Amino acid sequence: MMKNKNVKTTGVYVHIPFCVKKCNYCDFLSFASDDKTKERYINALCREISAYCEDKKIAADTVFIGGGTPSVLKPELIERLMKTVREGFSLTEDCEITIEANPGTVDEKKAEVYRDAGINRISLGVQSLDDDILKRLGRIHSRKEFLKTYELLRNKGFDNINTDLMFSLPSQSFDKWKETLEEIISLKPEHISFYSLIIEEGTPFYDEWLKGSLKEISDDDDRRMYHYASDKLKEKGYIHYEISNAALPGRGSRHNLKYWSMDEYAGFGLGAHSFIDGVRYEDTHDMEEYLLLYSGDLRSRKERYNVINRNTVKDNAEEFVFTGLRKLEGIYKDDFHRLIGRSIYDIYSEEIAKMVKEGLLKDHGGRIALTTKGVDISNYVMREFIKDEWKL
Repeated sequence: MMKNKNVKTTGVYVHIPFCVKKCNYCDFLSFASDDKTKERYINALCREISAYCEDKKIAADTVFIGGGTPSVLKPELIERLMKTVREGFSLTEDCEITIEANPGTVDEKKAEVYRDAGINRISLGVQSLDDDILKRLGRIHSRKEFLKTYELLRNKGFDNINTDLMFSLPSQSFDKWKETLEEIISLKPEHISFYSLIIEEGTPFYDEWLKGSLKEISDDDDRRMYHYASDKLKEKGYIHYEISNAALPGRGSRHNLKYWSMDEYAGFGLGAHSFIDGVRYEDTHDMEEYLLLYSGDLRSRKERYNVINRNTVKDNAEEFVFTGLRKLEGIYKDDFHRLIGRSIYDIYSEEIAKMVKEGLLKDHGGRIALTTKGVDISNYVMREFIKDEWKL
């Protein structure tokens, strides 16, 4: 279907919670499961999508199948899921359709099914190209398996591939990080995400940290790895467009940009979030409850989904700033005014002046953006814009 610029479009997120095994750092809603449960889940997921789209044709310009590891599913389940998405949503001609995949879980048949189903972007969970580090992380693949998967996807015609990388990992030296990054760049993926390890509560790494058996990388080494990546990527023609993401020109993640720009998206599946008409929703995190909810006659959306928050003007202003500042181009003052109905200086003049004085924000032209120093302590900057009260 042709894209009509006057038609409002949404993003679609679909959560697949299954993995081969949980990684040592992961606190996402994911777990191993059997084939029967996976099939029951896809059946329920398709019912949820169909019920949401019933009697209305919603235009969508991005679809993101995330997890978990969606590529652990049998190819016919992804085929069925994409058929349901296409029947429910009116996908634009240039719709960006992404699936997350782990090396070693994609074979020739799966790649062909993804391509034929219209999936045009693959996000590979690489993390590292050092086999010892991969084992330490609890990853199931090796460097060799990643390279084989990457070559397979290229041979099957995929010309938009993201590689997820992690740095500041246990036992990871600067030289090991440099080697991984430079080898990934040499492969010329269209998009590279690079995240610093965060030790999350409830993970094996957190338990190790409590016991003192996990040695963290120093803040100085963390920042050295980060800035090396940013500089090297820019040198090689990548645009560092978000704190942890870089892409070749025109290949930024359009779906993730929706999150950072407060655009609407509809989420489906276990624990999925949605942001629609200024309301944030969340689906249940309980698998049995989810399967029961979508096993028979479906109730209305309001009854099925938990409302997290009905955004106030204050919520919108705060979210606009602290999600928008993740984009290295920053936030546009005119966009803030259109959303909030007030100048950004009416509400945040003191905060902006303070951050500019400290060298953490740059206020120029129609934009406000983080400086290089501000990126390093972005959480501190963003907290400044969360206020107990507004002076209106």
